[in-house]
Amino acid sequence: MKIKCPKCKETAELTSDFSLVRCHSCHLELSYGEYVKFVAHADATYSDILGDYTGSTEGESAGTLDDWDKDSG
Repeated sequence: MKIKCPKCKETAELTSDFSLVRCHSCHLELSYGEYVKFVAHADATYSDILGDYTGSTEGESAGTLDDWDKDSG
């Protein structure tokens, strides 16, 4: 699947099993979880994606980026 590289903004590849993001332009290579964190930290607009990624339920907060980093790292 083609996605936008969060580092250089060129086209990157997301593997079919959603395990790896690879950009041939800037040689970025990271897991999908690392990609989600990278995007969330690079643009606060996308920090809501952490709620979906961590599986929070309605009425519960996904926490701050710092909280999520502690839980996933």
